[in-house]
Amino acid sequence: MSKTPAYKRILLKLSGEALMGDDSYGINRSTIEGIINEVRAVLDLGVQVAIVIGGGNIFRGVAPGAAGMDRATADYMGMLATVMNALALQDAFRQIGISSRVQSALLIQQVAEPYIRGKAIRYLEDGKVVIFAAGTGNPFFTTDTAAALRGSEIDADIVLKATKVDGIYTDDPKKNPEAQRYQSITFDEAIGRNLKVMDATAFTLCRDQNLNISVFSIFKPGALLRVVQGEDEGTLVHA
Repeated sequence: MSKTPAYKRILLKLSGEALMGDDSYGINRSTIEGIINEVRAVLDLGVQVAIVIGGGNIFRGVAPGAAGMDRATADYMGMLATVMNALALQDAFRQIGISSRVQSALLIQQVAEPYIRGKAIRYLEDGKVVIFAAGTGNPFFTTDTAAALRGSEIDADIVLKATKVDGIYTDDPKKNPEAQRYQSITFDEAIGRNLKVMDATAFTLCRDQNLNISVFSIFKPGALLRVVQGEDEGTLVHA
């Protein structure tokens, strides 16, 4: 029998690189299917799921051509890459019978709805997955900041930051086998120890809004489900 989830509404932050799998860039089909199935297990508990997706997997392929480019222009290109990833996620959800909506911070009405907070919340209440694309719609802000912002706007219970590492460690676990995983840590402790959980803007926004962050590995089978059920998985950053 399924456990009662610890959270009713979550904001899942996926990096674009998470969609690459072992490829050098682009979208790896088996990887995206694995992520979708992890999300489905959470949806089956009745948890409402919103997603903010990055664009590094696509922008990486054009990054050499962006060398020397105006920063704002490069950031807008990155936002468009997130829209492409959001559409790929939406299609993957569709193929397994899960209804989802893409809302973009940039107006691209032929392929995605504009971001409207009230609509997003209504979709979530109806059991649909909402995928937020194009970051905040502004250059100079990361998709981490978009996750903190959207999580705050939709009254999410927690921001789940999916990474390649299963939590926050005292040191780089790949270089130092003695590194210890933090089960939980406060925002102030993370700042004091200079732990790079999220970029400073995103991290400060979460702290100010009392919006906890859980850092976990999206590539560890069942990890997302265990986080949502409140088990000892990843690292919880809290007020």
